Amino acid sequence: MNAAFLTQVSLLLLSSFLVALAALWLLAFINARTRRRATGFMMEPDHAVAFLFDDEFLVNATEPAKQILSGAAEGRSEWNRLMSLLLPKFPSLLEDLEVLAEDGRVRVVSQDGTSQIDAEWRDGLARLCLVDSDAAGLPVDFDRHSLAALQRELETLRLTADHAPVLMWRQRPDGVITWANAAYLDLSGKRRPDGQGTSWPPARLFDVSSLQDAPDASKMARLSIKVPTEPEPRWFDCCRTAVGDESLFMAVTADKTVHAEVSLREFVQTLTKTFAHLTVGLAIFDKSRKLTLFNPALADLTHLPPEFLIARPSLQAMLDRLREKRIIPEPKDYKSWRQRMYELETEASNGTYEETWSLASGQTYRVTGRPHPDGAVAFLFEDISAEISLTRRFRAELETGQAVLDSLDEAIAVFSPSGSLTLSNSAYARLWGFDPTTTIDDFGIADATRAWSEKCAPTPVWGDLREFVASFGERAEWAADIRLRDGRQLGCRFAPLAGGATLVGFQAPTRRQSDDSATGRSHDPRNARTISA
Repeated sequence: MNAAFLTQVSLLLLSSFLVALAALWLLAFINARTRRRATGFMMEPDHAVAFLFDDEFLVNATEPAKQILSGAAEGRSEWNRLMSLLLPKFPSLLEDLEVLAEDGRVRVVSQDGTSQIDAEWRDGLARLCLVDSDAAGLPVDFDRHSLAALQRELETLRLTADHAPVLMWRQRPDGVITWANAAYLDLSGKRRPDGQGTSWPPARLFDVSSLQDAPDASKMARLSIKVPTEPEPRWFDCCRTAVGDESLFMAVTADKTVHAEVSLREFVQTLTKTFAHLTVGLAIFDKSRKLTLFNPALADLTHLPPEFLIARPSLQAMLDRLREKRIIPEPKDYKSWRQRMYELETEASNGTYEETWSLASGQTYRVTGRPHPDGAVAFLFEDISAEISLTRRFRAELETGQAVLDSLDEAIAVFSPSGSLTLSNSAYARLWGFDPTTTIDDFGIADATRAWSEKCAPTPVWGDLREFVASFGERAEWAADIRLRDGRQLGCRFAPLAGGATLVGFQAPTRRQSDDSATGRSHDPRNARTISA
């Protein structure tokens, strides 16, 4: 049973080997026949330029043809590479070759008439022969050094164009692209949905209709294209230059510029919205002193019409209009006013201009000038009428209060919670012989008690007073009598005030205080009547 099984396996292996051998022989026969057919179809002289294609794949080519094809730009197939070389000289080549399979033979003459292509169809293969009409008149022994120099120059120009970081392409008036550099072909291949690279002629990436009438590259147009694999569109600055009957286009990437402009526009919009809610009028003038930015508060404060501000007036024109509306303090003569306005601009450029304008209407404006980069100047207009009115009213109240204190016979001094003298009247200055409010240095409770003790008999009242002024919490008013060195007796009272301040009063003793002193009674801060601070 084992022998029969081994025999069957051996027969199976032998039959498989024979089938494989027959298949290899058949493939070799077909390939040899194809090679013989291709070789027979390529019976051309060694110096001829001939290509043999099976669809888009190069089957065979003569040596001159291979050299020409080696100088073509990279493409998806040899057919596309060859078309990139031939279409500039034979614009209708693709249309003429569409009937090659039906007619069998096609001849295409170049645009300038100096060369032609003889195309022939046989057994599914297409043979293209490039024939130079002027070749017959050329000597066989041509200048090889000149040809080598031309080839080196061509290679330099090709490498330069392919490594340039810009898109470059040539385009016929009907929109067909006849030449493109590597950057253009690469981007064109990325836009193909099948991802198979670039076909020839490559597709048009941009709508350059806005540049068709441009005489030279001075006119630029910003164009965008969408790449399927990228979320954001790409932006380019494109220009056109006429080259014979065709147009040479160049496109420089502008993505960073567009993003910067969008960021700047959003930033300006944010600033504009912020400035619109300010109550301070803002006017920014550029280095040529033209109004470039303002907010609604400026129109409200200056009473200038918005259409005047939108027209971007100069600084002098705006100042003249403010003078007409009496928004600027009126000087005695126009010449001095113009000189003052010139000084205003100069000081604002240096960042030192700040002035208060008291207007005839009773309003008061604070105007500030600040320099900005690139020679720009910003002016801030702030209505401080309420602030000035409040300051004046507060000053009047202080003067009135001081006048009331000065009318009293009692010498009064007020100390802050930290012990600094904040207020005194004229009776105090007359009593002690000096006015502490006129000194520059800080005058505190320690300085005051030291000055008082020098003119008084020794007493513990001053120590108690210092503790009373420095104490916190609930305090009570108390009184005491002191005696001057000349023998006069003074009555003192010490009262807490709101906010932790302390009032000290000196006056001649009343009849009741004299009776208490005669009976030996004295006021002590521990027995004083409590008064809430």
